[in-house]
Amino acid sequence: MNKLNILIVGVGGQGTLLASRVIGNVALRKNYDVKVSEVHGMSQRGGSVVAYVKMGQKVCSPLVEKGEADVILAFEQLEALRWLEHLKHGGKIIINEQKINPMPVIIGKAKYPDGIIDRIKENYDNVVSANALQIARECGNIKAVNLVLLGILANSISIEKELWLDTIKKTVLQEFLEVNIKAFEAGYSIR
Repeated sequence: MNKLNILIVGVGGQGTLLASRVIGNVALRKNYDVKVSEVHGMSQRGGSVVAYVKMGQKVCSPLVEKGEADVILAFEQLEALRWLEHLKHGGKIIINEQKINPMPVIIGKAKYPDGIIDRIKENYDNVVSANALQIARECGNIKAVNLVLLGILANSISIEKELWLDTIKKTVLQEFLEVNIKAFEAGYSIR
């Protein structure tokens, strides 16, 4: 692999930062040059959280600019829509079907847009959507959404599954390991 630019977008509390750490650790174990940058914003109040992961032979900047993302890993539909301009031509977007109302929607100043995933699929060829929240629930913990999405991502890039699993075992707290491995495996089976 020459380089891979991944943009992870979601809402505070969804596990985007853990996901970026797992991806970064996997890349380090493959001996890639890796840069990870996280923007927390108002994450503790349900605001946007963005993480950039760049890996390859030589990585100079940690940021993924507009049109540079090989993959967007979107933990929430509206966040997928907000960050689409960062996806490069031919890039892949993985979207959790979950909707989390932002503050303007909660207070009645805005309406959550309808048909986000359908609109994205109409305009982009390489889109995978999954109800990662439901899958995580079925695995035993709704907080494992991030591992479901990591499983989908892992199945779409050329890094062996065993390395992902071993890295998850070294990164996730032992008490949550079983459900997280189950969630990763469930995501990995999605194409």
